[in-house]
Amino acid sequence: MRLLIVEDEKRLAEVVAAGLVAEGHAVDTAHDGPTGLDMARSVEYDVIILDIMLPGMNGYQVCETLRRENVTTPILMLTAMDGEYDEAEGLDIGADDYLTKPFSFVVLQARVRALLRRKAARTAPTVWRFGDLSVDPLARTAHRGDVPIPVTAKEFAVLEYLCSRSGEVVSKIEILEHVWDFAYAGDVNIVEVYVSNLRRKVDTPFKRSAIRTVRGAGYTLAADGG
Repeated sequence: MRLLIVEDEKRLAEVVAAGLVAEGHAVDTAHDGPTGLDMARSVEYDVIILDIMLPGMNGYQVCETLRRENVTTPILMLTAMDGEYDEAEGLDIGADDYLTKPFSFVVLQARVRALLRRKAARTAPTVWRFGDLSVDPLARTAHRGDVPIPVTAKEFAVLEYLCSRSGEVVSKIEILEHVWDFAYAGDVNIVEVYVSNLRRKVDTPFKRSAIRTVRGAGYTLAADGG
């Protein structure tokens, strides 16, 4: 999943981002309201973690603007404020959840997972199935029949994105933009490395070919007859 953190306390943003990256997510950060708003408009994020007290434009204004523009990405609001009226205001303008600082990272993880579950329930099946390949986006597991497939967090993120675009040809750039964050400045061919790793785990041992290369265009994932 790709997440956006809009938080002016840079150290806090870095710590939260590092924890979420360790879970396999791609995470972008912004440190003021206008930048966060521009990023939320230009990239399709799965969850936005949005502080209220931001320079340039506060979190309420960012949230309200996004909802007015029909951006439906789940929003978790963070604030040092502690009061039911503050929480009510955030929820009234379209936020999906609210967390008061200081908070436990374990609690934040749980809130993010809950928002991802709600989003998945609206937009995707509980489990993707392609022949005898099954991919569970919530449990973050993959199987061929009853055989578990051991994948790393980043490999799963690539597989998950291919599942979400099943039947379509997905370019390397699209995978890079969704699975890696803005800070990544390496070679786009890193995508080839991860797709190759996935094939060795998901297809080759089972003599399947669900992950296919479309020469000059990208990759596609389709049922392979089980």
